[in-house]
Amino acid sequence: MQNRRNILALSIGAAAAPAAAAAQRTALPFQPGAISLSATPTWPPRENFPLWAGAAPGARTPEPLPRSEITGRTGEYHDLWLRGVVRPDVGVVRPRRPDGRAVLIMPGGGYSFTSIRKEGLDIALVLAARGITGFVLNYRLPGEGWVDRANTPLMDAQRALRLIRHNAERYGIDPRRIGVLGFSAGGHLAASLLTQYETPVYHRVDAADAVSARPDFGGLMYAVSNMDLGRSHGGSRTNLLGPNPDPAMERRYACDRNITRETPPLFIVHAQDDPTVPFTNAMDLFAGARAARIPVEAHFLLRGGHGFAARLPATDSGSLWPDQYDRWIGEVMGRR
Repeated sequence: MQNRRNILALSIGAAAAPAAAAAQRTALPFQPGAISLSATPTWPPRENFPLWAGAAPGARTPEPLPRSEITGRTGEYHDLWLRGVVRPDVGVVRPRRPDGRAVLIMPGGGYSFTSIRKEGLDIALVLAARGITGFVLNYRLPGEGWVDRANTPLMDAQRALRLIRHNAERYGIDPRRIGVLGFSAGGHLAASLLTQYETPVYHRVDAADAVSARPDFGGLMYAVSNMDLGRSHGGSRTNLLGPNPDPAMERRYACDRNITRETPPLFIVHAQDDPTVPFTNAMDLFAGARAARIPVEAHFLLRGGHGFAARLPATDSGSLWPDQYDRWIGEVMGRR
């Protein structure tokens, strides 16, 4: 069971969403704002935008049924898990004192759900306390009937990064300082974007798709690094690639082996006692970055397990990762 602590209370920004996303979706049960241990989470936050103007690429009939699950017993911390995402969207969390940096946050869930609060909104609040504008990605899940199964999450990730950069002035961010931060399977998605930002996985929709989808830096938290049978997380592999994976797709999504000199700088955090995603995934990502000679910083925690997000107790060294990530961004990007 994860240790619990209070999450920093910050108000989620209420500035107007992009014109293309003026219509707000009906929220699942909660009102964003000051987050406390007993708060009941909902999605989306007040400021949000859809990725696709109409149906998402590769839709089939019938569409997945949207489902949500609130975890935790009465009086405990509640996470919100989302499944059946039909209209993928992005929630925006603005800091009170923005410094121009932005991060696209990708929650985990083994590609079978998204931990939209613990590894999404909560993380955005932690980053907002450091001046970073957070964009939480509610992406489609590959095993829910999409035509191009394995590439579906990457479509949403590429499109989200492009829309953020295309609308940088509206959000008050620097288009040259937009990074990603992914957790578990969301870390695999972040690594996929970091290594496949130029791979064509969907047809151009509008002017935003002429903008680069390359992140300027990447954070990988207890991330799945590859789709190897027996070496990675089996659930993520099956959910992304299906029961009989195409070897070409296995190679495409072996992120640790697709790192090149053009891959953005990497920040890696993984606990050595992780019982879900083998610690070797982090070592392989680190080795791949070193071999490609790109800037990389890794924090291999003595303990922490899996799925700790920003909820490790203050006495644990792993609880320092948000400050380390914050400072690392300044080191690799410069403080312009």
